[in-house]
Amino acid sequence: MNDHSVRSRTVDRSVLALAAVLTATMATAQDAMPPMDHSHHHMPAEAAAAPAAADPHAAHHHMMASTDVRRSVANYAVPHLDLVRQDGAKVALDKELNDGRPVVLNFIFTTCTTICPLSSQVFSLFQQKLGEDRSKVHLVSISIDPEEDTPVRLRSYAAKFKAGADWQHYTGSLQASIAAQQAFDVYRGDKTNHTPVTLVRSAAGNSWVRIEGFATADDLLAEVRGGLTASR
Repeated sequence: MNDHSVRSRTVDRSVLALAAVLTATMATAQDAMPPMDHSHHHMPAEAAAAPAAADPHAAHHHMMASTDVRRSVANYAVPHLDLVRQDGAKVALDKELNDGRPVVLNFIFTTCTTICPLSSQVFSLFQQKLGEDRSKVHLVSISIDPEEDTPVRLRSYAAKFKAGADWQHYTGSLQASIAAQQAFDVYRGDKTNHTPVTLVRSAAGNSWVRIEGFATADDLLAEVRGGLTASR
């Protein structure tokens, strides 16, 4: 990736508030779970000194605690990949991303309980802030767990965040999902290792803005503003 500029800043209070709500929701869900057998906690001293068993969401929890946001600019070649949209239509990724509108893209999976709901909530706020310009921006969310995320599941997930007609969710084969992630340098192997990354292209042919960390709706508005002005 060719970085031309990098800056760090903190997420605004609204996003931190969302994170707090999400954390509280997760805690409530954990409280509702049946008691667990903790007999395995009794272990030899040498085992106790070793790192605890890997938390499958450790990377997510680390990112949730971070307020750093990094912005960079890169050029990505969008591959021709066969995907399935939430409405069941078979589509090609390159054509979906080249419909003449600014594109705001992220990667999610529907069973994620940390990063994805927060990122999707930001997209939801963003589409609200677009107002009358909503149809002029294409929001794209691609599943990194396509074997679980069927079109039906994606429709249910989209409904939770009040996704409009111009915010579309995509699944497909595992190979296609991995290829899409690799094309945008977000592939991290296991889905539990993924990090919050939002990619914005203000107009076809332009470079992509890469935002690592939790972008805000206002951040996204600022990035697409040039493309919206040109379309008027």
